[in-house]
Amino acid sequence: MITIALDAMGGDHGVSITVPAALQALELQPILKLILVGQRELIEQELKSHRSDIGERLSIHHASESVSMDEPPAQVLRNKKDSSMRVAINLVKEGVAQAVVSAGNTGALMATARFVLKTLPGIDRPAIITTLPTIHGHVHVLDLGANVDCRPEQLLQFAIMGSILVSAVENKPRPRVALLNIGAEDIKGNEAVKKANELLRASSINYCGFIEGDEIYTGDMEVIVCDGFIGNVMLKASEGLARMITHYIKQEFRRNLLTRLSALIALPVMHAFKKRVDPRRYNGATLIGLNGTVIKSHGAADALAFRYAILEALTEVENNVPERIGRELVSMQGAGETA
Repeated sequence: MITIALDAMGGDHGVSITVPAALQALELQPILKLILVGQRELIEQELKSHRSDIGERLSIHHASESVSMDEPPAQVLRNKKDSSMRVAINLVKEGVAQAVVSAGNTGALMATARFVLKTLPGIDRPAIITTLPTIHGHVHVLDLGANVDCRPEQLLQFAIMGSILVSAVENKPRPRVALLNIGAEDIKGNEAVKKANELLRASSINYCGFIEGDEIYTGDMEVIVCDGFIGNVMLKASEGLARMITHYIKQEFRRNLLTRLSALIALPVMHAFKKRVDPRRYNGATLIGLNGTVIKSHGAADALAFRYAILEALTEVENNVPERIGRELVSMQGAGETA
Protein backbone atom coordinates (compact mmCIF):
# COMPACT_ATOMS: atom_id res chain seq x y z
CA MET A 1 0.00 0.00 0.00
CA ILE A 2 1.09 3.56 -0.74
CA THR A 3 -0.01 6.31 1.65
CA ILE A 4 -0.47 9.90 0.48
CA ALA A 5 -1.31 12.87 2.72
CA LEU A 6 -3.73 15.41 1.25
CA ASP A 7 -3.92 19.04 2.32
CA ALA A 8 -7.71 18.92 2.45
CA MET A 9 -8.10 22.63 3.21
CA GLY A 10 -5.86 23.99 0.44
CA GLY A 11 -6.87 25.69 -2.80
CA ASP A 12 -9.76 27.91 -3.75
CA HIS A 13 -12.42 25.36 -2.81
CA GLY A 14 -10.98 23.24 0.04
CA VAL A 15 -12.86 20.12 1.15
CA SER A 16 -15.59 20.48 -1.49
CA ILE A 17 -12.95 19.46 -4.05
CA THR A 18 -10.28 17.52 -2.15
CA VAL A 19 -12.67 15.07 -0.47
CA PRO A 20 -14.55 13.90 -3.61
CA ALA A 21 -11.24 13.73 -5.49
CA ALA A 22 -9.85 11.50 -2.73
CA LEU A 23 -12.86 9.17 -2.97
CA GLN A 24 -12.48 8.95 -6.76
CA ALA A 25 -8.77 8.15 -6.49
CA LEU A 26 -9.42 5.39 -3.96
CA GLU A 27 -11.94 3.79 -6.30
CA LEU A 28 -9.39 3.78 -9.13
CA GLN A 29 -6.34 2.61 -7.18
CA PRO A 30 -6.71 -0.32 -4.74
CA ILE A 31 -3.09 0.06 -3.55
CA LEU A 32 -3.73 3.63 -2.38
CA LYS A 33 -4.29 4.88 1.16
CA LEU A 34 -5.14 8.53 1.78
CA ILE A 35 -4.92 10.77 4.83
CA LEU A 36 -7.16 13.83 4.71
CA VAL A 37 -5.42 16.54 6.72
CA GLY A 38 -7.46 19.46 7.96
CA GLN A 39 -10.35 20.47 10.17
CA ARG A 40 -12.00 17.18 11.15
CA GLU A 41 -15.54 18.55 11.41
CA LEU A 42 -15.51 20.05 7.91
CA ILE A 43 -13.99 16.90 6.38
CA GLU A 44 -16.50 14.61 8.10
CA GLN A 45 -19.36 16.85 6.98
CA GLU A 46 -18.18 16.68 3.36
CA LEU A 47 -17.77 12.90 3.56
CA LYS A 48 -21.35 12.58 4.81
CA SER A 49 -22.61 14.61 1.86
CA HIS A 50 -21.07 11.95 -0.41
CA ARG A 51 -22.57 9.19 1.76
CA SER A 52 -19.10 7.77 2.13
CA ASP A 53 -18.24 5.37 4.90
CA ILE A 54 -14.62 5.94 5.95
CA GLY A 55 -12.88 2.64 5.36
CA GLU A 56 -9.42 1.56 6.38
CA ARG A 57 -7.90 3.16 3.26
CA LEU A 58 -9.12 6.63 4.19
CA SER A 59 -8.37 8.45 7.44
CA ILE A 60 -8.56 11.96 8.86
CA HIS A 61 -5.70 13.76 10.59
CA HIS A 62 -6.89 16.91 12.34
CA ALA A 63 -5.13 20.23 11.77
CA SER A 64 -6.58 23.36 13.33
CA GLU A 65 -5.30 25.95 10.84
CA SER A 66 -5.37 26.53 7.10
CA VAL A 67 -3.27 28.65 4.73
CA SER A 68 -4.95 31.26 2.54
CA MET A 69 -3.82 31.72 -1.06
CA ASP A 70 -2.38 35.20 -0.45
CA GLU A 71 -0.47 34.70 2.80
CA PRO A 72 3.27 35.50 2.69
CA PRO A 73 5.33 32.27 2.82
CA ALA A 74 7.57 33.51 5.64
CA GLN A 75 4.55 34.32 7.77
CA VAL A 76 3.04 30.88 7.15
CA LEU A 77 6.31 29.19 8.03
CA ARG A 78 6.60 31.15 11.29
CA ASN A 79 3.04 31.30 12.53
CA LYS A 80 1.05 28.37 11.12
CA LYS A 81 2.73 25.24 12.43
CA ASP A 82 -0.61 23.44 12.75
CA SER A 83 -1.85 24.28 9.28
CA SER A 84 -3.17 21.45 7.12
CA MET A 85 -0.29 22.10 4.72
CA ARG A 86 2.43 21.91 7.38
CA VAL A 87 0.92 18.86 9.12
CA ALA A 88 0.58 16.99 5.80
CA ILE A 89 4.25 17.66 4.98
CA ASN A 90 5.24 16.60 8.49
CA LEU A 91 3.55 13.24 7.88
CA VAL A 92 5.95 12.68 4.98
CA LYS A 93 8.92 13.70 7.11
CA GLU A 94 7.82 11.26 9.83
CA GLY A 95 7.39 8.40 7.36
CA VAL A 96 3.64 8.11 7.97
CA ALA A 97 2.94 9.13 4.36
CA GLN A 98 5.10 8.75 1.27
CA ALA A 99 3.88 11.87 -0.54
CA VAL A 100 1.81 15.01 -0.04
CA VAL A 101 -0.59 16.75 -2.43
CA SER A 102 -1.76 20.34 -1.91
CA ALA A 103 -3.68 22.89 -3.97
CA GLY A 104 -2.65 25.61 -1.55
CA ASN A 105 -0.45 28.71 -1.72
CA THR A 106 2.52 27.80 -3.96
CA GLY A 107 5.07 29.97 -2.17
CA ALA A 108 4.02 28.70 1.24
CA LEU A 109 4.07 25.09 0.03
CA MET A 110 7.58 25.44 -1.39
CA ALA A 111 8.92 27.25 1.67
CA THR A 112 7.36 24.78 4.11
CA ALA A 113 8.36 21.69 2.15
CA ARG A 114 11.91 22.93 1.80
CA PHE A 115 12.14 23.74 5.52
CA VAL A 116 10.66 20.44 6.69
CA LEU A 117 11.95 17.95 4.10
CA LYS A 118 15.19 19.69 3.03
CA THR A 119 16.71 19.47 -0.44
CA LEU A 120 18.53 16.49 -1.85
CA PRO A 121 22.35 16.58 -1.56
CA GLY A 122 23.78 18.48 -4.51
CA ILE A 123 20.61 20.53 -5.16
CA ASP A 124 20.73 24.26 -4.43
CA ARG A 125 17.04 24.93 -4.95
CA PRO A 126 13.97 22.80 -5.64
CA ALA A 127 12.11 23.52 -8.87
CA ILE A 128 8.54 23.18 -10.08
CA ILE A 129 8.05 20.77 -12.99
CA THR A 130 4.84 19.89 -14.78
CA THR A 131 3.60 18.20 -17.94
CA LEU A 132 2.23 20.09 -20.95
CA PRO A 133 0.49 18.61 -24.01
CA THR A 134 2.28 18.71 -27.37
CA ILE A 135 1.53 17.48 -30.88
CA HIS A 136 3.78 14.50 -30.16
CA GLY A 137 2.27 13.70 -26.77
CA HIS A 138 3.58 15.78 -23.88
CA VAL A 139 6.66 17.49 -22.48
CA HIS A 140 7.95 18.17 -18.96
CA VAL A 141 8.93 21.80 -18.28
CA LEU A 142 10.86 23.28 -15.35
CA ASP A 143 11.20 25.65 -13.55
CA LEU A 144 7.72 27.15 -13.55
CA GLY A 145 8.07 29.81 -10.88
CA ALA A 146 10.00 28.61 -7.85
CA ASN A 147 13.27 30.32 -8.84
CA VAL A 148 13.07 33.67 -10.61
CA ASP A 149 16.83 34.12 -10.97
CA CYS A 150 19.01 31.08 -11.66
CA ARG A 151 22.71 30.47 -11.99
CA PRO A 152 23.94 28.24 -14.86
CA GLU A 153 24.76 25.50 -12.36
CA GLN A 154 21.17 25.51 -11.13
CA LEU A 155 19.83 25.18 -14.68
CA LEU A 156 22.09 22.14 -15.02
CA GLN A 157 20.62 20.70 -11.83
CA PHE A 158 17.10 21.29 -13.16
CA ALA A 159 17.99 19.44 -16.36
CA ILE A 160 19.40 16.48 -14.43
CA MET A 161 16.35 16.26 -12.17
CA GLY A 162 13.89 16.57 -15.06
CA SER A 163 15.74 13.92 -17.04
CA ILE A 164 15.71 11.48 -14.11
CA LEU A 165 12.02 12.08 -13.39
CA VAL A 166 10.98 11.39 -16.99
CA SER A 167 13.25 8.37 -17.15
CA ALA A 168 11.65 7.01 -13.97
CA VAL A 169 7.95 7.61 -14.61
CA GLU A 170 7.91 7.01 -18.38
CA ASN A 171 10.57 4.31 -18.67
CA LYS A 172 12.67 6.35 -21.10
CA PRO A 173 16.37 5.68 -20.41
CA ARG A 174 17.67 8.85 -22.08
CA PRO A 175 14.96 11.50 -22.47
CA ARG A 176 15.78 14.40 -24.78
CA VAL A 177 16.50 17.63 -22.91
CA ALA A 178 16.51 21.18 -24.31
CA LEU A 179 17.21 24.63 -22.90
CA LEU A 180 14.62 27.34 -23.64
CA ASN A 181 16.20 30.36 -25.32
CA ILE A 182 15.47 33.25 -27.69
CA GLY A 183 17.27 31.48 -30.53
CA ALA A 184 18.81 28.14 -31.49
CA GLU A 185 22.32 29.50 -32.16
CA ASP A 186 25.02 29.28 -29.48
CA ILE A 187 25.55 33.06 -29.57
CA LYS A 188 21.93 33.76 -28.57
CA GLY A 189 20.70 34.35 -25.01
CA ASN A 190 22.01 35.91 -21.82
CA GLU A 191 25.23 34.87 -20.10
CA ALA A 192 23.52 32.47 -17.69
CA VAL A 193 21.87 30.56 -20.54
CA LYS A 194 25.09 30.48 -22.60
CA LYS A 195 27.07 29.11 -19.66
CA ALA A 196 24.33 26.58 -18.85
CA ASN A 197 24.49 25.44 -22.47
CA GLU A 198 28.20 24.65 -22.04
CA LEU A 199 27.60 22.78 -18.78
CA LEU A 200 24.78 20.74 -20.29
CA ARG A 201 26.85 19.79 -23.33
CA ALA A 202 29.58 18.52 -20.99
CA SER A 203 27.13 16.43 -18.93
CA SER A 204 26.07 12.83 -19.53
CA ILE A 205 22.36 13.61 -20.03
CA ASN A 206 20.84 13.54 -23.53
CA TYR A 207 21.08 17.28 -24.12
CA CYS A 208 19.88 18.47 -27.55
CA GLY A 209 20.70 22.19 -27.33
CA PHE A 210 18.56 25.32 -27.39
CA ILE A 211 14.86 25.35 -28.18
CA GLU A 212 12.72 28.39 -29.00
CA GLY A 213 9.30 29.18 -27.60
CA ASP A 214 7.43 28.12 -30.74
CA GLU A 215 8.80 24.59 -30.35
CA ILE A 216 7.50 23.99 -26.82
CA TYR A 217 4.25 22.49 -28.14
CA THR A 218 5.46 21.36 -31.58
CA GLY A 219 8.90 19.91 -30.88
CA ASP A 220 9.91 16.42 -29.85
CA MET A 221 11.69 17.13 -26.57
CA GLU A 222 10.82 15.30 -23.35
CA VAL A 223 12.28 17.92 -20.97
CA ILE A 224 12.55 21.69 -21.42
CA VAL A 225 14.59 23.73 -18.93
CA CYS A 226 14.31 27.44 -18.11
CA ASP A 227 14.41 29.72 -15.08
CA GLY A 228 11.26 30.26 -13.06
CA PHE A 229 10.57 33.76 -14.39
CA ILE A 230 10.49 32.63 -18.01
CA GLY A 231 8.70 29.38 -17.19
CA ASN A 232 5.91 31.02 -15.25
CA VAL A 233 5.32 33.70 -17.89
CA MET A 234 5.28 31.01 -20.59
CA LEU A 235 2.79 28.88 -18.65
CA LYS A 236 0.41 31.75 -17.86
CA ALA A 237 0.58 33.02 -21.46
CA SER A 238 -0.29 29.53 -22.69
CA GLU A 239 -3.28 29.34 -20.35
CA GLY A 240 -4.50 32.72 -21.57
CA LEU A 241 -4.06 31.71 -25.20
CA ALA A 242 -6.08 28.54 -24.62
CA ARG A 243 -8.93 30.57 -23.10
CA MET A 244 -8.84 33.01 -26.02
CA ILE A 245 -9.01 30.23 -28.62
CA THR A 246 -11.92 28.62 -26.76
CA HIS A 247 -13.70 31.97 -26.60
CA TYR A 248 -13.34 32.63 -30.34
CA ILE A 249 -14.41 29.12 -31.34
CA LYS A 250 -17.58 29.42 -29.24
CA GLN A 251 -18.22 32.91 -30.62
CA GLU A 252 -17.94 31.77 -34.23
CA PHE A 253 -20.18 28.73 -33.73
CA ARG A 254 -22.87 30.96 -32.18
CA ARG A 255 -22.74 33.63 -34.91
CA ASN A 256 -25.87 32.56 -36.83
CA LEU A 257 -28.18 29.64 -37.53
CA LEU A 258 -25.83 28.07 -40.08
CA THR A 259 -22.83 28.17 -37.73
CA ARG A 260 -24.99 26.73 -34.92
CA LEU A 261 -25.90 23.79 -37.18
CA SER A 262 -22.21 23.41 -38.05
CA ALA A 263 -21.46 23.28 -34.34
CA LEU A 264 -23.79 20.31 -33.94
CA ILE A 265 -21.98 18.45 -36.72
CA ALA A 266 -18.58 19.34 -35.28
CA LEU A 267 -19.56 18.49 -31.70
CA PRO A 268 -17.83 15.04 -31.56
CA VAL A 269 -14.61 16.57 -32.91
CA MET A 270 -14.76 19.45 -30.44
CA HIS A 271 -15.32 17.06 -27.53
CA ALA A 272 -12.32 14.97 -28.63
CA PHE A 273 -10.19 18.10 -28.98
CA LYS A 274 -11.24 19.39 -25.56
CA LYS A 275 -10.40 16.07 -23.95
CA ARG A 276 -6.96 15.92 -25.59
CA VAL A 277 -5.88 19.38 -24.38
CA ASP A 278 -7.89 19.44 -21.14
CA PRO A 279 -5.52 21.08 -18.57
CA ARG A 280 -7.14 19.06 -15.79
CA ARG A 281 -5.51 15.92 -17.17
CA TYR A 282 -2.09 17.54 -16.71
CA ASN A 283 -2.74 18.90 -13.23
CA GLY A 284 -0.13 18.14 -10.60
CA ALA A 285 3.23 19.90 -10.65
CA THR A 286 6.13 18.31 -8.78
CA LEU A 287 8.29 20.23 -6.33
CA ILE A 288 11.36 18.42 -7.52
CA GLY A 289 14.66 18.28 -5.63
CA LEU A 290 13.23 17.64 -2.16
CA ASN A 291 13.74 14.70 0.20
CA GLY A 292 10.22 13.55 -0.46
CA THR A 293 7.43 13.70 -3.02
CA VAL A 294 5.42 16.93 -2.98
CA ILE A 295 2.79 17.61 -5.64
CA LYS A 296 1.25 21.05 -6.20
CA SER A 297 -2.25 21.08 -7.65
CA HIS A 298 -3.67 24.17 -9.35
CA GLY A 299 -5.48 26.28 -6.77
CA ALA A 300 -8.67 26.41 -8.86
CA ALA A 301 -8.65 22.67 -9.59
CA ASP A 302 -11.93 20.78 -9.64
CA ALA A 303 -12.30 17.22 -8.33
CA LEU A 304 -11.14 15.65 -11.60
CA ALA A 305 -8.01 17.80 -11.74
CA PHE A 306 -7.15 17.18 -8.09
CA ARG A 307 -7.61 13.46 -8.66
CA TYR A 308 -4.98 13.63 -11.41
CA ALA A 309 -2.61 15.35 -8.96
CA ILE A 310 -3.13 12.48 -6.50
CA LEU A 311 -2.41 9.93 -9.22
CA GLU A 312 0.76 11.84 -10.19
CA ALA A 313 1.96 11.53 -6.59
CA LEU A 314 1.21 7.82 -6.65
CA THR A 315 3.19 7.33 -9.87
CA GLU A 316 6.23 9.15 -8.50
CA VAL A 317 6.18 7.18 -5.25
CA GLU A 318 5.85 3.90 -7.15
CA ASN A 319 8.91 4.84 -9.21
CA ASN A 320 10.99 6.12 -6.25
CA VAL A 321 11.67 9.45 -7.98
CA PRO A 322 13.41 11.34 -5.12
CA GLU A 323 15.58 8.31 -4.31
CA ARG A 324 16.56 7.88 -7.95
CA ILE A 325 17.44 11.56 -8.29
CA GLY A 326 19.52 11.34 -5.12
CA ARG A 327 21.43 8.28 -6.34
CA GLU A 328 22.06 9.78 -9.76
CA LEU A 329 23.28 13.06 -8.28
CA VAL A 330 25.77 11.22 -6.05
CA SER A 331 26.99 9.30 -9.08
CA MET A 332 27.33 12.44 -11.21
CA GLN A 333 29.05 14.35 -8.42
CA GLY A 334 31.59 11.54 -8.22
CA ALA A 335 32.20 12.00 -11.93
CA GLY A 336 32.48 15.77 -11.48
CA GLU A 337 29.45 16.61 -13.66
CA THR A 338 27.40 18.71 -11.22
CA ALA A 339 28.31 22.00 -9.64
